[in-house]
Amino acid sequence: MSELIIKMPPLGESVTEATVSQWMVKPGDHVKKYDPILEAISDKVVTEIPSNDDGVIEELLVNENDVVPIGTDILKMTTEGAVGSVPVAKVETRTTESQNSPSFKATGRFSPAVLKVAGERNIDLSSVSGTGKDGRITRKDVLNYQPKETPIISSQPAQLASEPVIRSTPVLELNNNDAVTKAGPVRKMIAQNMLKSIHEIPQAWTMIEVDVTGLVKLRNSLKNEFKEQNEFKLSYFPFFVKAVSSALRNNPKLNSSWQNDEIIQHKDINISIAVATDDALFVPVIKHADRLSITGIAAEVSRLANCVKTNTLKGSDNEGGTITVNNTGSFGSIESMGIINYPQAAILQVESIRKELSVLDDDTFGIRNKVNLCLTLDHRILDGLAAGKFLNEVKANLEAIDQNTNIY
Repeated sequence: MSELIIKMPPLGESVTEATVSQWMVKPGDHVKKYDPILEAISDKVVTEIPSNDDGVIEELLVNENDVVPIGTDILKMTTEGAVGSVPVAKVETRTTESQNSPSFKATGRFSPAVLKVAGERNIDLSSVSGTGKDGRITRKDVLNYQPKETPIISSQPAQLASEPVIRSTPVLELNNNDAVTKAGPVRKMIAQNMLKSIHEIPQAWTMIEVDVTGLVKLRNSLKNEFKEQNEFKLSYFPFFVKAVSSALRNNPKLNSSWQNDEIIQHKDINISIAVATDDALFVPVIKHADRLSITGIAAEVSRLANCVKTNTLKGSDNEGGTITVNNTGSFGSIESMGIINYPQAAILQVESIRKELSVLDDDTFGIRNKVNLCLTLDHRILDGLAAGKFLNEVKANLEAIDQNTNIY
């Protein structure tokens, strides 16, 4: 018999740490090689980590909800195999919400662990002094942070006004009928990524109205025949994804990201789409969307949505997104502001299509189908001119659709 130490394995490019979500074993358990022992969450995937050998679990070296660096010793077991400290076997992954985060460097940004603790404790990171390399704020710095006392300015005598009063964050008192639900690991990761996006990206918002009467007529004329010939429906959404991917060719700034004080302009057009479940949000990616037909995009949307519903989404399905298109109109929304999918430069919300009485080109009135497109942009990379040019090209692409448009 010999002792084997299992380490937190690599979980993908640029992933430097992971959250211990759930232990599937306990000390004394007998496990076989490849049996799952731990579920871990990074900023890209949920990973089920298997045992590297047959043996008996001796000790769990980290606790659930701990955030640990890749390569950390996580478990000790007794085995008949070789002695040593080795990584686990190949891991299988399934996606959570992807944010495609680059590895942290000392450029004024914060690691996911730092943002998580700061969010939980309502700490303003601008007031925390970093002890890490080049002044980097570490998780320990946030845990040890003590807010300064804030004196109250008072009209009372000086000796009373000089007594410090600590201002605390108000806490809502719970009633007997209030339900308290502990946030699960996926929801925590979503919250962490949203907080990171808001903290690091100066986000601006703009909207444009588009006449999609031709699109609606074309889709309605094809939907029944399309469903008979394919295993999926033809919705409006693939038309919007196609219009966006085509517009990105002439507006490459929208297909960029800000990394280490540099603007990275991505060659591939990979469009992230939001797919919601009852308790989570997933953002799988349509790779090379500009090379696909409307039917090809519809097939990918259907495949990715089914993978989310059946919990079979792969890590590769959720990587490489360069811009996000969100179908908020499916919930009846007509105007909304999305939070940018970090570290992308923009997210476009496609709102609900509605009928409106409009003035036509010949100054008569008619019923037209209208939709709002709402764009949130990274103001470090994009300004109003770039956003306006992009939206107007998307608008032109959509308004050009008619009965002669080829969807194949």
